[in-house]
Amino acid sequence: MKSAILEVKSVTKAFGGLLAVDDVTFTMFEGEILGLIGPNGAGKTTLFNVINGVYKPTKGHIVFAGQDITGLPPYEVVNKGLSRTHQIVKPLNEMTVIENVVVGACFGSENLGLEPARRVANEVLEFIGLDKYKDELAGKLNIALKKRLEVARALAANPKLLLLDEVLAGLNPTEVGKMLDVINKIRDRGISILMIEHIMQAIMSLSNRIVVLNFGRKLAEGTPDEVANDPQVIEAYLGDPEMAKRILEEEEA
Repeated sequence: MKSAILEVKSVTKAFGGLLAVDDVTFTMFEGEILGLIGPNGAGKTTLFNVINGVYKPTKGHIVFAGQDITGLPPYEVVNKGLSRTHQIVKPLNEMTVIENVVVGACFGSENLGLEPARRVANEVLEFIGLDKYKDELAGKLNIALKKRLEVARALAANPKLLLLDEVLAGLNPTEVGKMLDVINKIRDRGISILMIEHIMQAIMSLSNRIVVLNFGRKLAEGTPDEVANDPQVIEAYLGDPEMAKRILEEEEA
């Protein structure tokens, strides 16, 4: 049986009287893709921010690779092998593509010097398919390439676990297909992936399991089939049984 890579234990995050995340518990395992879905405002990105140290939980614990990382700042979390992308892309616009990725390698789990970091950055850019843009200013890339750059910079940190926050948002169908290929290639490297996504066909086809949040609480957890057929999930998020049926049919096609 595979070991747990991430344990979210009764995590709550309150902002004043607002419970953005409310007593959420789940475990993910090495090498799997775990999807995190739910309506807008369900608490998904807030939970990401708790996991990677942007926010300290009001209650609960985060255990990563057997270590309690609750409340550690993001730079310590990434040093331990947990990196992330952002829903709104955050490239270093006045730096080149390769310089952006070098930053990820320098401040990642290995704290590489500039020369080894540059070697890692070149390898990652080729892997991601951005090598021909490496000398371009990051600010000049289109949204699809900036999304890939976000993934490349996070990947250069040499993570055991990668958090992907809506990396498919704003992409056309061709670009979505290319990004799905990248995500599958990352999984094939043995890197665990926790991902937030609203494109249901994509998240259903990629994920080994799915956790559903609604109003900050965990509504359901299971395989894509189990989640898509859960009456509570259909009512809260998928909309209606026919939509759930179409999602499953398109996943199997």
